[in-house]
Amino acid sequence: MHPSKPHLAVLSFLACGFLLTAAKPLSSDIPDRTDISDEVIRGNGLSRGNALDATVVVDTFQTGVNVPKTLFGVFFEEINHAGVGGLDPELVSNRGFEAGGQYTPSSIEPWRPIGSEPDLWLETQKASVFEGNPIALKFEARGAGDENGQLKQALGFSNPGYWGMNIEAGEEYNVTMWLKSEGSLNLTVAFLSQNGQWVLGEGHIVEFAENAATWQQRHVTIRASSTDHKGQLAITTRQPSTIWFDQISAKPVKTFKGHGMRVDLAEKLLSMKPGFIRFPGGCYVEGVRLLNAFRWRQSVGRWENRPGHLNDVWGYWSDDGLGLFEYLQLAEDIDAAPVWVFNNGLSHTSELDTKTIGPFIKDVLDGIEFARGPADSEWGSLRAEMGHPEPFDLEYMAIGNEDCGKRHYEGNYLRFYQAIKARYPFMKLISNCDATNMPLVNPADLFDYHIYTSAAALFALSNKFDGYDRSGPKVFASEYAVVGQDAGTGSLLAAVSEAGFMVGLERNSDVIEMASYAPLFVNTHDRTWNPDAIVFNSWQSYGTPSYWVQTMFNSSGGSLLIPALVQGVQGATANTLVASATKRVDVNQERYIVKAVNFGGPMNVQIQLSGLSEDALGPEVTVTTLTGGSIWDENSFSEPEKVVPVKSRVPLAGNDLLVWLPPMSVNLFEFPLAVAEARTEVHVEVQTEEHVEASFEKIAVV
Repeated sequence: MHPSKPHLAVLSFLACGFLLTAAKPLSSDIPDRTDISDEVIRGNGLSRGNALDATVVVDTFQTGVNVPKTLFGVFFEEINHAGVGGLDPELVSNRGFEAGGQYTPSSIEPWRPIGSEPDLWLETQKASVFEGNPIALKFEARGAGDENGQLKQALGFSNPGYWGMNIEAGEEYNVTMWLKSEGSLNLTVAFLSQNGQWVLGEGHIVEFAENAATWQQRHVTIRASSTDHKGQLAITTRQPSTIWFDQISAKPVKTFKGHGMRVDLAEKLLSMKPGFIRFPGGCYVEGVRLLNAFRWRQSVGRWENRPGHLNDVWGYWSDDGLGLFEYLQLAEDIDAAPVWVFNNGLSHTSELDTKTIGPFIKDVLDGIEFARGPADSEWGSLRAEMGHPEPFDLEYMAIGNEDCGKRHYEGNYLRFYQAIKARYPFMKLISNCDATNMPLVNPADLFDYHIYTSAAALFALSNKFDGYDRSGPKVFASEYAVVGQDAGTGSLLAAVSEAGFMVGLERNSDVIEMASYAPLFVNTHDRTWNPDAIVFNSWQSYGTPSYWVQTMFNSSGGSLLIPALVQGVQGATANTLVASATKRVDVNQERYIVKAVNFGGPMNVQIQLSGLSEDALGPEVTVTTLTGGSIWDENSFSEPEKVVPVKSRVPLAGNDLLVWLPPMSVNLFEFPLAVAEARTEVHVEVQTEEHVEASFEKIAVV
């Protein structure tokens, strides 16, 4: 995402939320999905009339390339509060009081006083025990106590988290804080309802004065007795006190695989079975100012000592709870190859001259040692201290994000490339420059291709890479999506268009090594960018139709590409059907998988698996279809499964399947082999010599 350079002649949205050109409105000849019955697909017999609209010929006699295991993955960027208040389950916002800046007194937003002056005093000071986070909060509860030394009312402060804390009855939460006091401690730590009237669960911190005089960390585990999805954390006392607080954290005990990620969001990632995860951006890597770019070195080690930074591209504070270690651990937990995008000395408003880029290169080399180095190396030892003595499997790195065309990019890029390759020759390095527009100036293993555009334009790009030079660097389609009017906040129309584009990526997987939809997450309270794959608030989440399309393609990686030709499409159905085919060999099953994306009206289609004996296939085909009642259908919290894939089984006799494809639909057909595959001796001839040649090289859509 970058505000200055369109990648293609097609109308496109690009660049960190800045609109470059208006998305082309949906063509009026695309039918609105209002007439679909429950009967979607029939096996071994045409429906909805007897005319055959198209044939998909899958030539099993010929095989193409092995589809890269990394073909379809995910791209995580710290945008839309995707991590802060999202994937990172930290409930407290501004936990270290650093978001108000380094000059004191400073704002403590969103913390709120419980009580009022002159009885209560809250003030930030540079008094913290942590050098990286010098700001702490001084709290004074003033006034005369009663005969027992108690104040007339409890005084303190509260935090609403990120638009409310999800507190659920029966669940446990770890609350930690650093504090020191001029006297004894008698604190109540409680989760309260949104209106502050009900206690959802509480704990206490009680210490004699001699034990509270120096900075120490205190722990409270609270088991909630009631539920409020928009709760808050409150810390109060009823005794006169002067206390300094810092690094106040509250997290659910249950996290994804025990590694500190929000369970429902991480599980949705896992369900996508991504081949890779690209992180942490995006424009988040660059920053509007270089001062505010993501720095890996400040994101590792004890979380209390991470200074955090202003995410000035997307407009909010990041405490860097999601740092390089957490991203690498997440990649391992979802069995995805990590792709680290690092800053190459460029931001949106400034550039480092290539002559002075040396310290940035050393910084990145140290980061690679942190990820891959032995546990007794300087930076590998820190990784080991954080709980991962074995190296992470980092093999992909992107040198910058959307920086091609900037004055110093090529010079900086080459120095990074040479330094990394000299020490880690196996590392696959990714250029920001698009080799589909012009040859690359510098060497690269892969290059970035980004496209945000209308539904019709993206579907038309399903053949974008058919003619790409097979000897050039591999393609990383690291950001793509339908945006604007066609997309809404995640429409069926957008999802079907993206599926058509993905079919083209799969057909060309001899040159496409990686591809990822963008963005991944959005908190409904911060819809900076629409649409997104996964939508969430403090306590619930759902996948958009685009998310479900991604899950339908998750069997592609590691399979074998099979030529598939679309024949006979003409008239109103011309250029609205694309298809691809793969063969997947798993431990207990071999199967052919055919994907057919219909971007137009209803179609009667025959799928032919040529080159197999009559009894090679099993008696049933598993059919998965994503469609809806209207092209504008979207999922929501009230209807999270309005548009989701529907799976069914249809009988199969022989090697041909006659099906009815609903208008605007994504269809996946799984043909299991009955026994060890048997082939006919005679290869079924395709229509033209051109088709024969194409079947050997790649799939062609006619």
